[in-house]
Amino acid sequence: MGIKKFRPVTPTLRYKTVLTFDELTTDEPYKPLTVGKKESAGRGHKGQVAVRRRGGGHKRRLRIVDYKMNKYGIEGTVSTIEYDPNRSANIALISYRDGEKRYIVAPESLAVGDRIVSGESVEIKTGNSMPLKNIPPGTNIYNIELHRGKGGQLVRSAGATAQIAAKEGSYCLIKLPSGEIRRVHMDCYATIGEVGNKDFSKVTIGKAGRSRWQHKRPKVRGVAMNPVDHPLGGGEGKSSGGRHPCSPTGKPTKGYKTRKKKKYSNTMIVKRRK
Repeated sequence: MGIKKFRPVTPTLRYKTVLTFDELTTDEPYKPLTVGKKESAGRGHKGQVAVRRRGGGHKRRLRIVDYKMNKYGIEGTVSTIEYDPNRSANIALISYRDGEKRYIVAPESLAVGDRIVSGESVEIKTGNSMPLKNIPPGTNIYNIELHRGKGGQLVRSAGATAQIAAKEGSYCLIKLPSGEIRRVHMDCYATIGEVGNKDFSKVTIGKAGRSRWQHKRPKVRGVAMNPVDHPLGGGEGKSSGGRHPCSPTGKPTKGYKTRKKKKYSNTMIVKRRK
């Protein structure tokens, strides 16, 4: 996909850019594979704001995407390449020989009419899914499982790809887009290729209203608030807060590690991303 610019007829159009959507082949999703999506506006079960700066936005329908790709040995044909408002990547509608249709995350260079298949020993080809033990080191992969049969959890956003760095015993060492190197069991499945829609990261929003379409609300600085609303609020004139940056509840927000200790996950990480 390319990037489209606009003549600066208005101040916002001067900076706004959009994708050209050249790869898409249809405007309408396959209705049986969509469900309604209820917006929470960042509120929890009590109705109170749990996550700030969310709300409003355009209505969306969820596309049911097949991350497991578990129709083993049954060849499928790409019917359409479609836009999905719920993710940065595009999705592809696959029609299988037995008549079933499923959505998958569309890899780069996948086109209508291409054939894909999942299984133990299938061809090393873009869109095909197979166990890590059968994929040669150095191959680009995405949609990687962490637990056999659970479906792909890693490397699913636009332009992302990972590589198999090495194989040790019953584990593969995988270099993720963040630079992290992680052990994943050989029996876990992954898909060959890299996620499409690479230019997504180059898009410039251009105006505040466009963020509101995406359910994003304004961010107000803590120092601009009253003391009742934020620990950094208040003071005569413009103040710098007088303490380290924090959330409204007082939790530090810069440099403070919030990750919980995950025993299994920690043992799988060979090299951290930082």
